[in-house]
Amino acid sequence: MSSINLDTDFYETEDPIWNPALLTIPVPGIRRMVNLASTMEDVIHLSIGQPDLKPPEHVVEAAVDALHAGQTGYTMDAGLPELLEALAEYYGERYNRTLVPENIMITTGATEALYLALTATSAPGREFIVPEPSFMLYAPLIRMNGGVVKSIPTHAENQHQLDPQEVIDAIGPNTYAIVLNSPSNPTGTIYPRDTVEAIVQEAAYRGVYVISDEVYDHLVYDGKEYPSVLSCCSDLDHVMVISSFSKTFSMAGMRIGWLMASQGAIKKLRRYHMFTTTVANTPCQWAGVAALRGERTFIDNMLVEYQRRRDRLVDLVKATPHLTGYRPDGAFYLFPSLPEGVNGGNVALKLLRETGVCTVAGETFGDSCSNALRISYSTSWTKSKPPSNASSPGWKNKIGEESSG
Repeated sequence: MSSINLDTDFYETEDPIWNPALLTIPVPGIRRMVNLASTMEDVIHLSIGQPDLKPPEHVVEAAVDALHAGQTGYTMDAGLPELLEALAEYYGERYNRTLVPENIMITTGATEALYLALTATSAPGREFIVPEPSFMLYAPLIRMNGGVVKSIPTHAENQHQLDPQEVIDAIGPNTYAIVLNSPSNPTGTIYPRDTVEAIVQEAAYRGVYVISDEVYDHLVYDGKEYPSVLSCCSDLDHVMVISSFSKTFSMAGMRIGWLMASQGAIKKLRRYHMFTTTVANTPCQWAGVAALRGERTFIDNMLVEYQRRRDRLVDLVKATPHLTGYRPDGAFYLFPSLPEGVNGGNVALKLLRETGVCTVAGETFGDSCSNALRISYSTSWTKSKPPSNASSPGWKNKIGEESSG
């Protein structure tokens, strides 16, 4: 297979104006594949991590109504008061704990919340424990400020579950925080309650923060329980919980996220937030209020659709030679592994170029993941209009050829 250079030197430059910290930010593997796919026709995108369903009509109407009403000015730096109240009420009821608006800050999507949480806490010598594979933003944001990442690998053979004792044993004198993501991007794994409780309790005892990315907290299948860090901690003194409307209500482009923490932590982060985006989009914050206050049959219907897609993909992976799969409990991803020594990047390229199926190489999500692929089922294959050469047998044959070659 001829090689293609998909790297773009966005950051590598001898121009002294650029901060050397930018060199810690890799060219995203997702962007590489999507850029190549954009030059092709009839691509099946199993690479994108956003819902392809329209947001609920009452949510759209709320944003439009806010625009017509002239609600286009700045809100408080913490966010729209009505949205803060709605979030405190919703999550307080959902997880049976007392929350007040002062425990919450609205951000420009969960990405900004992650940026604020990780860059505000990372510093030279501080160590962050991160399960692997992990969402591609965590490690670069930690390293930008001189923080150190200690990875805890997980494996498809064990459904990428995290051993809480392994995490606890990894805590050392320089450990500042543990980063959790459940349901996980890229694995779809949900950590059970005993795992989350063990980690949160030990972290609190030892003065270590738990930063929990819970953007997929409503995408939980088969009626399983979802143990949020909010429902597993005794107080908020050493936790930060991050989420958004992007996945739950198909509002990815509206960019409304939030961070929940102790009132003291929120006060510090609000001051930092004023020097980043200052406030999130005002009409879209009103859409968020409507999402929380309105009926939620949209979520139920979304779960039915994504569970159907998941089951189809799990069956396909199971029937594909050389792939080790599992049944994810949440999100909309599967992260099957290839045989040891097989490069997932080469397999992803071969799939895209010869069958028109776009996936993401495992190495995007951690150094220990080079023999894996991330496959997303957030996009319907029917809507993608798959070409005839992207049928299931073609998929299976190409993976087999690369793995045995």
